[in-house]
Amino acid sequence: MPSDRIRVAVILSSVRKGRFGPTIVNWFAGTAGQRDDIEVDVVDLADFPLPTALTDEPSAEVAELLSAFSARLDAADGFVVVTPEYNHSFPASLKAALDWTQNEWHAKPVGFVGYGGLAGGLRSVQQLRQIFNELHAVTVRDAVSFHGPWSQFDENGTLTEPTEAEAAAKVLWDKLSWWALATKEAKARRPYDN
Repeated sequence: MPSDRIRVAVILSSVRKGRFGPTIVNWFAGTAGQRDDIEVDVVDLADFPLPTALTDEPSAEVAELLSAFSARLDAADGFVVVTPEYNHSFPASLKAALDWTQNEWHAKPVGFVGYGGLAGGLRSVQQLRQIFNELHAVTVRDAVSFHGPWSQFDENGTLTEPTEAEAAAKVLWDKLSWWALATKEAKARRPYDN
């Protein structure tokens, strides 16, 4: 992989049965297909069912899940969190994933794709910015937001009116790429002090 190419973990945070998140993630990951500077790794939290209650000594099963999840995060130069909004907040599965990890996020950029009702997931995104700040991550200002996405995609997961969303995705990828390269180069010169 060339040094100016970045690896981005696109995190599917909803684990609910019947979730709409995979449609959004597939669309968003597809928008990176036209770029040669980004490699996408879709990380589905349903594959890493970490408990919401933290323990000092996780079970062998949890430790194995955590090790695999941590390795995927470590390999990333940046992240995009795709999150719905549940009761004005983000899913418990995402909070658990954040609480079980720490250094994996340090000095890396995080972008957001929110979706939901009238607020389009933006209240989730605003809360996540505070948490990622605590994790020493750099949040990207520009985001993608879908207000009522269920009527915006057809049965094949294709956006029926893609112009605005694709423009927003391009801006997010551009900013995330810039920050990922900047933090990667800075860490190569001087390791980030955890």
